[in-house]
Amino acid sequence: MASRGEERGGLSPRARRAFGCVTWVYMATLAFLAAASLLFMPFWFFGGWNVFSLLEGIAFFATLLFLPAMGLGALLGLRTRRSARRVATRAGAVLGAVVGWLGCSFVVWLEVLGEEGGVAYAFVPFAALSGVLLLYALFAGDVRRARRAVGAAALLALASGAFVLALGGSWLAVASVVVSALSGAAAGWVAGFGYARAGGKEMLPPGAGR
Repeated sequence: MASRGEERGGLSPRARRAFGCVTWVYMATLAFLAAASLLFMPFWFFGGWNVFSLLEGIAFFATLLFLPAMGLGALLGLRTRRSARRVATRAGAVLGAVVGWLGCSFVVWLEVLGEEGGVAYAFVPFAALSGVLLLYALFAGDVRRARRAVGAAALLALASGAFVLALGGSWLAVASVVVSALSGAAAGWVAGFGYARAGGKEMLPPGAGR
């Protein structure tokens, strides 16, 4: 009787999945920072660049997104079911790359804003629309619509980031944005791996093998 009472008082499968997704947000953040550190090492070793100053921008971007990502991970866990690992990791890598490119472009935009003034504000609507499309893709029930949304978000992010870099971005800024995109892809892969596992067998899609 006691064991049954404990089972009834335990977390529901959706709650376990939400907690699991939040845990994998932590793992994805660590993967992002680790990948960025490793990718910057060749610039320090061969070019003598001060990679620690470059990592400051990457770390600032990761800090800004950490708490919202935790909330988003919990909400995603509550509202979705598990998916195939291959599909989830691929989708996560693409989403992570777009977020990494867009986020670091935003950091560069903050630096360019003081120099270029009003022209730089053209970055904002395109970057915001790209972010909205990414959020839509995460919760879209239709796979085709989600893919189209991600494709449109990627184009908008690429265009807005290139615009900011063309305004006043140095080679260091370009390297930071590219490294951030690659690191975001690694983090997204890790997050997708966790997305495909969190929640246990109870959160498998209907009809999936157990």
